[in-house]
Amino acid sequence: MKPFRYERADEVPTAVATLVKEADAAYLAGGTNLVDLMRLEVTTPEVLIDVRQLTSDRIEELPDGGLRIGAAVPNSDLAADPRVRRRYPVLSQALLSGASGQLRNLATTGGNLLQRTRCPYFQNVTTPCNKRIPGSGCSAVRGYQRDMAILGASPACVATHPSDMAVALAALDAVVTVTGPAAERRIPLTRLHRLPEDTPERDTVLERGELITGVELPPPHAAARSRYRKVRDRASYAFALVSVAAALEVTDGAVRDVAIALGGVAHKPWRATTAEAVLRGAPATRESFVDAAAAELAAARPLAGNAFKVPLARNTMVSTLLELLEEAR
Repeated sequence: MKPFRYERADEVPTAVATLVKEADAAYLAGGTNLVDLMRLEVTTPEVLIDVRQLTSDRIEELPDGGLRIGAAVPNSDLAADPRVRRRYPVLSQALLSGASGQLRNLATTGGNLLQRTRCPYFQNVTTPCNKRIPGSGCSAVRGYQRDMAILGASPACVATHPSDMAVALAALDAVVTVTGPAAERRIPLTRLHRLPEDTPERDTVLERGELITGVELPPPHAAARSRYRKVRDRASYAFALVSVAAALEVTDGAVRDVAIALGGVAHKPWRATTAEAVLRGAPATRESFVDAAAAELAAARPLAGNAFKVPLARNTMVSTLLELLEEAR
């Protein structure tokens, strides 16, 4: 690990101003991803600005019945909170499937959203990677492809986003609150992360210096009947090949409301808006679920080494919706 300077800011504006001033700086919260990348010398900031004590570590009620999650809330606390488990079970399930207990105790809500891809070429500084060194090429296009994207990729990058929590938050219509040099702003979770296009080095729409301060969840509605299913190579501590976060509301045998997000298939949590549009108002049946999954995955462009993800994603979507339908009866 290369030497760096450590600073602890006493308030959010100071942290923001310090990061903007420094030529090469990064925020440090739990550090469960950043420190690993520093050890690998994938990223080598000259200054680390400790922000863990600056943002809230509390989960608070909102006037409309939703919840506000402070950026410093540990993943373990968020997963165990009774309100989250009761009103947003998909979020609790996603967090519990995401890492070991030790990592969940340290990882924060804000940091989880900003973790970087686990693509082996990104993490290996001896191989070309446009995300690490723009313009150097994408080794995965002709290399190891099993874990790569099938939706929204580009010739510049086929890496996938690793967060389980972010997939659940995408399905829940969460909003991220951010403080930056200019002002505070609110960003829908589905717009926080970017598709690679020709600038895969930019994971999010955050501007320089902007700091995530919290995440807001709307009132639960259909989210109270929700589920997260993760398909991976082993049962613990593995990233998703495909994951599905889904919420379903059924009235008189028809789909009244539905929310679906996919993980392990794109450069960002993938909100399945096409499948949702097919399902709203349709009969709540296996046939409708199959049709909706097929419509969503019609845009898939798999590589030779990950074509299996298309039927895997389809089957996982259908089985997750069927489980929710059974709960609704």
